[in-house]
Amino acid sequence: MFSSLDHSMMLHALQLAKRGRFTTAPNPNVGCVIAQGDHIVGQGYHYQAGQPHAEVFALREAGERAKGATAYVTLEPCSHYGRTPPCAEALVKANVTRVVCAMVDPNPKVAGRGIAMLEAAGIEVQTGLLEADAKALNRGFIKRMKTGLPFVQLKLAASLDGRTALANGESKWITSPQARADVQAYRAQSGAILSTSATVLADDPSLNVRWSELSADIQADYPQSDSPQDNLRQPTRIIIDSQNRVSPTCRLAQLPGQTLLARHQCDQLTWPESVSQIMVPSTDVEITDTTSTNAAQLDLKALMQQLVRDHDINHIWVEAGAGLAGALINAKLVDELILYQAPKLMGSDSRGLVDLLGLTSMSHVPTLTISDVRTVGPDIRITASVSGQV
Repeated sequence: MFSSLDHSMMLHALQLAKRGRFTTAPNPNVGCVIAQGDHIVGQGYHYQAGQPHAEVFALREAGERAKGATAYVTLEPCSHYGRTPPCAEALVKANVTRVVCAMVDPNPKVAGRGIAMLEAAGIEVQTGLLEADAKALNRGFIKRMKTGLPFVQLKLAASLDGRTALANGESKWITSPQARADVQAYRAQSGAILSTSATVLADDPSLNVRWSELSADIQADYPQSDSPQDNLRQPTRIIIDSQNRVSPTCRLAQLPGQTLLARHQCDQLTWPESVSQIMVPSTDVEITDTTSTNAAQLDLKALMQQLVRDHDINHIWVEAGAGLAGALINAKLVDELILYQAPKLMGSDSRGLVDLLGLTSMSHVPTLTISDVRTVGPDIRITASVSGQV
């Protein structure tokens, strides 16, 4: 069905799409190649919401050479008017003769309508080329469109015996500088970073992306300018704070980027404009807090739905303690675990990795499917999904 040339062109389109992974949220990552035979006459990728789509950049570069060409697109061209005109319409006007899509758009506003528009104009359309690769680039967008929930990655860091802090709370640093730099890359690709008031009170973290800690390859994907770090998109910081313990003096409230405090009710303190308080309903399920006798009881699924619906967040990176980690797993909200294990032994009186209490049978134990294991500096990074949740 697809030739070796088709595969080569789509691989190139996927590489283009990947360049937008730090900037496109909440839009999907999309790349496009316009080719006359084996000669590329136009190419482009979607860089940022509100800016032209990948097809527009590729067609601009191709100009008149798009006539009679094949367009390779990693996602079905859009068919509706939003902040930009329909890309399917632009391809029709450019008189391309064939469009190859890696995948159909899961967005209900498109979902085959772009393909239908192209076919109605007499353009040959084929779909499914390197579909799995295209889907892997847009896991958050796809999950949001299909379920109304974000894609959730849970980051964990522990010693080889599964401990996250000494009994006295000391935990800096278990993992290596290389592992912490690797975390920066994950943060940069996410739409939001989720943590708890316990983490904020204990560590006063920044929970941001730091330009100096990103690799040269990642920095190269940002537009070149005198200060390319100015183009850095900071993920929204979300702090679960049901007891209103976080104050405006915390570090993350002073940094660039938006912060959302998830609470039962607002306080009357004066917060910077970058900080908002969002109200989340309660649940009967407790989240244990290892630094306090208080227990957060926000409805985590309701919070996730609210983040998608009201804040356009597709992809959440979680950095928190054992309590929230266990609660998210129990609520079946975790899509992927990223576990860094350091070559250290911290002893049985140190703090554990995940609070999963009350398990009485092995049949109740969550099962992980490991998809990747590699070394990051001296540490091991394990990537796994929780069976039945992705």
